[in-house]
Amino acid sequence: MGGISLYHRFCSTALLLLVGGWDLPTRSHNSASSVLAFTTTTTTTTTTTTTPVRSNLGAVQVNPLFQPRRRFIALSMTSSSSDASSSSTSSSSSSSSQQEEKEQDTTQQPQQYHATDGSVIVTIDCKLVPEGQDFVPERLVDGVVLHSDDAPHELTLVLGQGNYLPGLHQLVATQLPDVGDTVREQSCDAGWGRHDPDLVATLRLAQSGLDPNQVQVGTELVLSNGLQCRVTEIQQGDDDATFTIDANPPLAGASYLATVTLQAIYETPGLVDIPPYNSDDDDGETDNHDDDSSQQQQQRFQVATFALGCFWGGELEYMREPGVVGTWVGYTQGQVEHPTYQQVCSGTTGHTEAIAVVYDTTVTSYERLVHLAMARLDENKYLLHQVGNDKGPQYRHGVYYHTPRQQRVAQQIVDSFGDDCVTEVLPATTFYKAEEYHQQYLLKGGQSARKEDDTTIRCYG
Repeated sequence: MGGISLYHRFCSTALLLLVGGWDLPTRSHNSASSVLAFTTTTTTTTTTTTTPVRSNLGAVQVNPLFQPRRRFIALSMTSSSSDASSSSTSSSSSSSSQQEEKEQDTTQQPQQYHATDGSVIVTIDCKLVPEGQDFVPERLVDGVVLHSDDAPHELTLVLGQGNYLPGLHQLVATQLPDVGDTVREQSCDAGWGRHDPDLVATLRLAQSGLDPNQVQVGTELVLSNGLQCRVTEIQQGDDDATFTIDANPPLAGASYLATVTLQAIYETPGLVDIPPYNSDDDDGETDNHDDDSSQQQQQRFQVATFALGCFWGGELEYMREPGVVGTWVGYTQGQVEHPTYQQVCSGTTGHTEAIAVVYDTTVTSYERLVHLAMARLDENKYLLHQVGNDKGPQYRHGVYYHTPRQQRVAQQIVDSFGDDCVTEVLPATTFYKAEEYHQQYLLKGGQSARKEDDTTIRCYG
């Protein structure tokens, strides 16, 4: 399967499943055909046939595989050789147009005031009100309110590193240079990106091979690479009816009106690369922080690293925890530098899937985070190299400490579960951030990351 990645839909090779309006990559990550040419293929019990169909996106070949239980029609995407030249011309034109648009956008970008590499943490008062009467959002992140007179939410976050809408990070980084600055009712993308006309195609119904009774406005289609779309229009012509499909998320183009005040800025460059264990480091978690010195800001915000099997669910668990201001998923405890997901999955690199958690020691504690990890593992803490159905050294569970104090706390808590507990307690080593499509994966899939949300976390691939 293949498709378009979350939010900006910048990568046509990221795999996805549309859930609740969000683009969701799957755990398999293979190359996909261009999204600019739709092709559908039908397999019957005896033969496979393909019928060329003209569309606004080039040649399309159609052959239906109807699945009544889901009301989906399976389609695939490739371009036919007969239209290679026209597709090339169209692609070149589209590329040129996209380049001009990119250059135009670049000239309109506001000045970047704050780094978005993870070295800056900000506290903001934030209020996100749905823009437009037709947009009623599901509240997946804090800061969303339904009425303009509702009170704002105070949020603390690692700037540019996920957990909230990308548009909110961009707004803070570019429009709020100083503490106390405010922007009011600034339009902010709601997370589904702009409506992309290149993801719309018109097909001939008669040549599609589909049952006309199955093609109705609102019918959901699934391309064979996993990209979902829906029928938005059916037109009756003199000789043949056509139908239009749209692969944009249903809420593409939706936005919030953001009112945001910058309350505080914390420079924490030492957290950018997730520092490994330092035997000389006193994290100062129990200290009071009465001034804004860089050292005390660094002590206020600390990093913890956990391996809890598949890193998607564990990350969302920590995203919901009050005091957690940033999370990354990645790979640690291995021997290969800069491993890819595929390499780690082979079980030969020594890495395990892990979660790096940046937390505010004035709100939560390392003890709390370790207890949360052990509670999430539940009975899996007694299974070697296994969490749930995920088996192998890449899914082994562990607590990886960054300071001597973290070591003492982690060892004490893990030891309390007896000798049968096989959860590792080891010094933190180099943490390699996973590919972008893995970051905040379940939030992108439509599961809530609001603080203290107790909705069951669904790990799916």
